[in-house]
Amino acid sequence: MKWIVGAFIFFALFIGTLVFVSMKQEISLVSNTYYEDELKHSEKMQRVSNANALNSKPALSFEGNQVKVSFDQFNQIENGKLTVQRPSKAGLDYQFNVPAGSEPIQVFELKKWEQGLYRVGFSWSLNGQNYYVEKLLVL
Repeated sequence: MKWIVGAFIFFALFIGTLVFVSMKQEISLVSNTYYEDELKHSEKMQRVSNANALNSKPALSFEGNQVKVSFDQFNQIENGKLTVQRPSKAGLDYQFNVPAGSEPIQVFELKKWEQGLYRVGFSWSLNGQNYYVEKLLVL
C-alpha cells in the first residue's frame, strides 16, 4: 500500500515539473500581427504571382551578418521593404526600408543575429504593381 502513495507522489511531482518547465518556455509568433497577416494571404499570393511573372527577379542572400539584395531594377522601385524573420525567436526580427537606388546591390546589416533559419522577404512597388519574393536562408 505504501508503494501506491509513493507512486502517486512521484507522479504528482513529475506533472508539477512538466507544468513548471512549460510555463518558463518563451512562445512567440512569427510576427506580432500574425493573425492579421494571415487574413491578407490572398493579397500576398497576388504579389508573389506578380513577382514570378517578372523576367528579372531579386536575389536574396546572406553574407556574414548582412543580407544582400541584388535587383537590377532598384532604380525604378517606388517603395520597398525588407523583412528578416527568425521563426524561433522574435527578438531577432528586422525590418528595413529599401530606397530606390542606382546600384543593383543593396546590403543591410543585422546588428544581433544567431546562426539558424531565417525567412527573408522583399516587397516593393513598381509601376503601380505590388511584388513580393521570399526565401528561407540559413545563417
